Amino acid sequence: MLRKIFLLLMGLVLLPSMTWSFELYRDGDISLSVGYWAQAWYQYVSDYDTDEDDDPDDCLHDFMIRRSYFSIKGTATSELSFFVHFASDKIGQKDVDDSGLGLGSGIAVRDAWATYKVFGNDLMVQAGRMYIPFTRNYGTTSTKALLTTELDWGQAGIRSGIFYPSKVGRDDGVTIWGNVFQDKLQYRLMAGEGMEDYKKDDPATPEKNEAYGNPDDKLRFAGRISYNLLEPETTWFNKGTSLGKKSVLAIGAGFDYQPDLVWGDREDDYEAYTIDIHLDLPLDAGTAITADVSYINIDNSANGIADSDLSAGEDGNMITGQIGYLFAERIQPFGHIEAVLPEASGTDDTMVYGLGCNYYIKGLANKLTAEWTIVDSDSHSVEDKNIITVQAAFGF
Repeated sequence: MLRKIFLLLMGLVLLPSMTWSFELYRDGDISLSVGYWAQAWYQYVSDYDTDEDDDPDDCLHDFMIRRSYFSIKGTATSELSFFVHFASDKIGQKDVDDSGLGLGSGIAVRDAWATYKVFGNDLMVQAGRMYIPFTRNYGTTSTKALLTTELDWGQAGIRSGIFYPSKVGRDDGVTIWGNVFQDKLQYRLMAGEGMEDYKKDDPATPEKNEAYGNPDDKLRFAGRISYNLLEPETTWFNKGTSLGKKSVLAIGAGFDYQPDLVWGDREDDYEAYTIDIHLDLPLDAGTAITADVSYINIDNSANGIADSDLSAGEDGNMITGQIGYLFAERIQPFGHIEAVLPEASGTDDTMVYGLGCNYYIKGLANKLTAEWTIVDSDSHSVEDKNIITVQAAFGF
């Protein structure tokens, strides 16, 4: 244990020296720059089966690099730009290893797109691998600028999964987006691959057969619209909190749809919609309040959600809310509450509560965070959990 703590502390000391952003080249409209950003985590998880004996009374001490992002971005003309993220996530997290997606080991292309401005910021076409324009929490908000320690439960937060089809929260496709009406209204519409693989029955292993996926290779369609009553948000990545630098009151809505997916012996459409409100308001000097709330309705969830009774192919609802208060320009206590509400008969609800605090060293990307999270489920098949997370994030 002492050795792990020592290695973590050494990592936190070394990380600032590893983080950098540097413009390699610029000549008129042509530019090229690179950057690096990372998060180091320690997590304590109660009621975790550490030795696979089906006894959840164990506890887990887990040290990991939660995210490690190397980015390349540039412009070829004033209208044409590109962005690439090479990512490794959850390096060292117990029971996580999918090198092809950059999870646990390996390096993967997490984001990679080219953007062409057809009519300035009013109409842009973006092609490649990118966020799915659906929810605010994991559809527009950068993980480098979250209010809370992590994403919402059910959208890759802490130790949960993602209920919609995705490649670690992204999809390959084309998005048309832009900002109109004096940049107050932002719209995004994507056609993507969504769920691709289809697992057919294998006569050699009938005991493992369960059809799952997209047998007819149907496209996925997703979209999002948001209207800002105060200052506009015009970029691809939004901020979970602006640290008192902007006044934002955004009302948003989104949808996500892919037809004719298969779960076992069922074939049906996956569809979901969301509505949300985000407030970011400076108060006195060095103080600000940030809050948001969202509702998601899900028909035939593409994936099941960890520590809940919401299973793949089932209907459900998710309600989330979070609030933070910045003072002294650097200190920001926050809290969040989330509800996973499956609709199937005989299922129970799961509630997630969290309290924490950010200490900002430099901007949003450089901070220290501590959070206590409680996963409270009414289900007899799910053990309640206490999760303590300590984070150091550095980069640009």
